[in-house]
Amino acid sequence: MTVLRDAELAAAFDHAAHRYDLLVAANPGYHAHLRRSARRLGLPAPGAGLRVLDLGCGTGASTAALRHVLPEAEIIAVDASPGMLERARAKAWDPRVRFVRAAAEGLTEAGVEGPFDAVFAAYLFRNVADPDAVLATVHRLLAPHGRLAVHEYTLSGRPVDRAVWTAVCRAMVLPVAAALGDGDLYRHLWRSVVDFDTVEEFTDRVRAGGFDRVRALPLPGWQTGIAHTVVARRAEPLARSAR
Repeated sequence: MTVLRDAELAAAFDHAAHRYDLLVAANPGYHAHLRRSARRLGLPAPGAGLRVLDLGCGTGASTAALRHVLPEAEIIAVDASPGMLERARAKAWDPRVRFVRAAAEGLTEAGVEGPFDAVFAAYLFRNVADPDAVLATVHRLLAPHGRLAVHEYTLSGRPVDRAVWTAVCRAMVLPVAAALGDGDLYRHLWRSVVDFDTVEEFTDRVRAGGFDRVRALPLPGWQTGIAHTVVARRAEPLARSAR
């Protein structure tokens, strides 16, 4: 199958938006895992005075996780899908949360400007055409030593973890999605995990993108070895020696 990209992918998310929360709610620990990854940013609670970019916010589950962990932070939540953003905006938020429609590659054009103290990206990087370009944008938008947390399906590289991911998708996720008319999207989401970086490859990609203190932390339950939080800090170039 062809992996969906850009406008095709946004359109598929639009089509699935009104059923998306129902499907993810069937994933044990989905919201608790997002909150765990938000805490792994290591920002001081309650977050007063902090600016956080929620990149690829979808229907707002990641935004809610950030709001739970940092209730006083300013959060700019961005997504490329109008349908997903409509569902997100329909939920109850305080004025410190703002939603913006933009692709991860087009934040500047949408008026999203740094500096941010942290960027949180859940289930995003395997769905963009150029992950390195998005990492470069994140690096540019972060304040010096700003934090990054990527909550993502990044397989361990062990054959058993790949097999578990495929078995869960084929036995449960894909049949339900097909019955609801969203088979193309969820086949893409299954395949995008299989084709994307292993967690080791992704941490190497993050380091090459100008980040240090890069760590991959596993998520618990059936997703151990399948989903991780990759945390990092914007690295600063070494100062040149005085002549």
